[in-house]
Amino acid sequence: MSKPSQSAVLKRILKQLKNYKFFIALTVIFALISVAGTLIVPIFFGQVIDLLVDGAKVEFSKLFEKFIAIGATVGITCIAQWLMNVINNRITYDVVRDIREEAFSHLQKLPLKFIDAHSYGDIVGRNIADVDTFADGLLMGFTQLFTGVLTIVGTLGIMIAINWVIALIVFVITPLSLFVAKFIASRTYSLFRKTSEIRGEQTAFIDEMIGNLKVVQAFNRQDENLQKFDEVNDRLTKASLKSIFYSSLTNPSTRFVNAVVYAAVALSGALMLVLSTPLPVAFSVGMLTSLLSYANQYTKPFNEISGVITELQNAIACAGRIYEIIDEKPQTPDAENAIILEDVKGEVEFENVCFSYVPDKKLIENLSLKATAGQRIAIVGPTGCGKTTLINLLMRFYDPVDGKISVDGNDILSVTRNSLRKNYGMVLQDTWLKSGTVLENIKIGKPDATREEVEEAGKSARAHNFIMQMPQGYDTVIAEDGGNLSQGQKQLLCITRIMLCLPPMLILDEATSSIDTRTEQQIQQAFANLMQGRTSFIVAHRLSTIKEADLILVMNAGNIVEQGTHEELLKKQGFYANLYNSQFAI
Repeated sequence: MSKPSQSAVLKRILKQLKNYKFFIALTVIFALISVAGTLIVPIFFGQVIDLLVDGAKVEFSKLFEKFIAIGATVGITCIAQWLMNVINNRITYDVVRDIREEAFSHLQKLPLKFIDAHSYGDIVGRNIADVDTFADGLLMGFTQLFTGVLTIVGTLGIMIAINWVIALIVFVITPLSLFVAKFIASRTYSLFRKTSEIRGEQTAFIDEMIGNLKVVQAFNRQDENLQKFDEVNDRLTKASLKSIFYSSLTNPSTRFVNAVVYAAVALSGALMLVLSTPLPVAFSVGMLTSLLSYANQYTKPFNEISGVITELQNAIACAGRIYEIIDEKPQTPDAENAIILEDVKGEVEFENVCFSYVPDKKLIENLSLKATAGQRIAIVGPTGCGKTTLINLLMRFYDPVDGKISVDGNDILSVTRNSLRKNYGMVLQDTWLKSGTVLENIKIGKPDATREEVEEAGKSARAHNFIMQMPQGYDTVIAEDGGNLSQGQKQLLCITRIMLCLPPMLILDEATSSIDTRTEQQIQQAFANLMQGRTSFIVAHRLSTIKEADLILVMNAGNIVEQGTHEELLKKQGFYANLYNSQFAI
């Protein structure tokens, strides 16, 4: 996946915010009200102090008016801040919802090679953990960035109005804070990105270990996995500490500058009051108090903005990882004039097909074969010879690099994927079951099937008896991936699904690998009945199960090295004969 630059990611975020112009306008309005209220209060307090300086001339009625004004201003400011926070939350989580929907929607369009090339945990981590981190940074940006900028501008304006000399001193010193913040922030983006990547690696590892816990325990890999986890966890700790250390330098550095600003205001103001020389502007103790308050208000946003910048660095790094998925090239869409396959006979032909998963490592070269309607074709060969790849090409999970695959004379590249896959029935070693009832799992391929049709399919697949022994029969709820069923039972349900759909073409990849011998013999007979008149591709390692195939293709290193019937291939005493005899050698 290509990595977008920080500026490109920021532009993407701003583009998505355009959809919420109305709410952004509202939050700016409430930010203005909130800041205005915050800035007015010190003026009132300064006036109160001036009224109290000469105790003999205190006018309590005026003091009372000032305190009422302070109370009303504080109340309006609090309400404006609350409304601003509500709107900011609305904008943030709507944007996050949009990004998450866009990322998940795009995942549905990505080719299978993308999923095969990336760990599931990393993809999940990007859609969940990275999006949540992005939300935190965006919310902080909305909450503090608007008010911070407005506060800086407002306080500077008021300080100029009160005493432009002191305001000039503040204005000259303050840029040091910005320089420090920028210097540190420019170096934290890459550190936060590295942290996010290692966190994705950790999520992927945990996901893999939990999903394959039985295998881990069966091979006693607990200690090795703990060591691997500790290694990844240590790298994450070091990367996190490094990024947090550098980002944490921002706040104390800017606070030091702020303290210098406050001291400069206090010292210059005190000197103006103490010295008897004429001042360029009218000045009082109350004005100095207000200026000190404004100096605090003026410098505080710099601390907040520096913190926001740090969080935004992290958020932008996480957003960049999400955009990498969104920017990934989707699978080639169906052609505009794509054909919808109907009334399929089942004639399948490969013409000089070439394919490789990795450009510099060829797998299938110039493969040609022709399957007539209703023919049973078995595909055998050693592990890694290209048997499963052949199935991926038939179903258009992958497209050939060169050559042509056709069904009933139609190039499958000119056929809609949906109609092509509807005409295939697949039963693989890996089972596809979801959380739900047995009935719902069987009806996945044919949602409008009646209960009677489902039960008839269950009887044909020899699954009816074990289903009826379950607590609620076909209405029994099974766990995700059929976790509360045996592997053989799960495979029987998948076979029942095919028996229900009765597609014109079949793909059976070790379809009975997890089933006992007696049940397998019964299912083989059911398959024999099912395959009558249907083009069938049978991948098998147990060669005894394919003796009755009309044509056996023997593959090795991506090529068909032999083909013929079982008897013909044994007579050749070639590659197939060696494979077959190796299984039955004494």
